[in-house]
Amino acid sequence: MNASKALAEGLPPSRLGFAVNVLGQPGLKSADTRRWQKHPHLRTSLGYLKPIFTYLEKHEILMYRMSSQLAPYLTHPDLPQFHRQIEESRDELTEVGGMARGLKLRLSFHPSQYVILNSPDEQLNRKSVLEVQAQVDLLDAMQLGPEGVVVIHVGGAYGDPRASRERWVRTYETLSPEIRKRLVLENDDVSFSAADVLFVHERTGVPLVFDHQHFCCLNPEQLDLADTVGRFLRTWPAGVRPKLHFSSPRTQFRETRRRDRNTKKFVTVILPPRWTGHADYCDPFTFINVMRSVVSNAPFDVMLEAKAKDLALRRLRSDMAMYAPDLAARFACAHTENPSRNDPVLLLGEPVSDGTAMPEPGS
Repeated sequence: MNASKALAEGLPPSRLGFAVNVLGQPGLKSADTRRWQKHPHLRTSLGYLKPIFTYLEKHEILMYRMSSQLAPYLTHPDLPQFHRQIEESRDELTEVGGMARGLKLRLSFHPSQYVILNSPDEQLNRKSVLEVQAQVDLLDAMQLGPEGVVVIHVGGAYGDPRASRERWVRTYETLSPEIRKRLVLENDDVSFSAADVLFVHERTGVPLVFDHQHFCCLNPEQLDLADTVGRFLRTWPAGVRPKLHFSSPRTQFRETRRRDRNTKKFVTVILPPRWTGHADYCDPFTFINVMRSVVSNAPFDVMLEAKAKDLALRRLRSDMAMYAPDLAARFACAHTENPSRNDPVLLLGEPVSDGTAMPEPGS
């Protein structure tokens, strides 16, 4: 469905989101990252979310991925003193969840790559299920709707991708109903392609998140882009808006430290980029082409995985306003950003209105 038709039919606009760290306003923390000896707590992390939500409201950003470390050490087997953080923070979770619902903010989690549901090691699988259950419990305690999801990958190939897929299916069959309501599966860029996760969906019914950069890096079956995105979107249940992931590959040289074979000393070497790496900003022309190629009967949201986080999102909105007004309308951002190429708020390292400097990506 094109943008003008969607708007004419009164469908809500698609949303753009970003993950975890806010770069556009210095001093905003995403989670309590103190070591366990300093007694970090979910309650502190939830306090950090409130000013982030205020920032999102100010800039009309309606989708945000929370830190997977929101509740520090929540499932750590050797630190039982942290296991009751959700129960201890019920009031704060209700308050923050109500704030998110009032802002119509779509929230989600994406556990780390160490959360694996298809390992031959059953103990690792059990630990991973506990971690996923914990993040589901957080979303439930915040009373968020079904759009609040937990996104994971299939996991490791372990030398036999087909057998690894089957192990994921078997683990899924043991999951609680609460997890199944929120768990969604993403194609990756190393082991499990779009075709692989479509196979898993056919066996389990798990909804799928299409990741464009991963698809470009790993598509041995040579699936068609537009057709594949359409198939992914149709895996979501009725009434729950699908979402995609988008990022651009990093093109700069990489610096790394290596030991010189002759001198045995560490030296800095320059290497070409890996296309699996994420760029700071999103290539607007690729984004525009991909969005125009996708045919959908209903809106979908797009999570940006650029290293410049909210700055990349805001720049992409201004780029759409300049280069693709039809998409700007579809994402409700035709007038949310000044499309000037010299707007200092959208340029990393330039002074912002209070005279401070933007932090570097990843800081």
